[in-house]
Amino acid sequence: MERQFNDQQQARRKKLQDLRDKGINPFGNAYARDNSSLTIAENYGQFSKEELAEKNIRVKIAGRIMSKRRMGKMCFMHIQDRYGSIQLVINKADLGEEPYELVKAADIGDIIGIEGFVFRTQMGEISVHAKKLTILAKSLRPLPIVKYKDGVAYDGFNDPEQRYRQRYVDLVVNEGVKDTFLKRATILRTMRRIFDEAGYTEVETPILQQIAGGASARPFITHHN
Repeated sequence: MERQFNDQQQARRKKLQDLRDKGINPFGNAYARDNSSLTIAENYGQFSKEELAEKNIRVKIAGRIMSKRRMGKMCFMHIQDRYGSIQLVINKADLGEEPYELVKAADIGDIIGIEGFVFRTQMGEISVHAKKLTILAKSLRPLPIVKYKDGVAYDGFNDPEQRYRQRYVDLVVNEGVKDTFLKRATILRTMRRIFDEAGYTEVETPILQQIAGGASARPFITHHN
């Protein structure tokens, strides 16, 4: 039976084929970044707009597109990496006519690489002005778009069943979930290290069993079957 795709999935697959027709590999590209959203905020966040313009700090970062707004020949994006998010500003005049076609082909959920310089916008937000864009992985399924206003989330990915079955989406779109898992991993790693240093041996016990167990009670059929 042929699989059916909705309009958004078909549009993304069309862009995928267009990239391949242009000789661009939409998956599996290696990318050597030299900064992240965290290092940019820590190392350059204290500089004023004028100081950043004078220093002309060049960076190479990568992340997943979480928002995209095109305004004429300008495009504003927010990309998210392991440590947080940062705004990108892309000018068609700076990028060039043909490379700007990659901006049009990029969708929310895609992973991209950006080379450019750090600056502050008129609103004071530290951002990266793009000089080169590379598509590292094309997203073939649209992400749920969670909107935040005054710290309140709207259109959230909140259904518990979906969150458990699609934890990868939960980690991408819901703020704070990734921090919880990072803390959990740190706690387990620390406990293992402490017990290892104390001479204990870790022994695996069964987690999933074909036959329900855990007690000495006999199975029975309820009145409602």
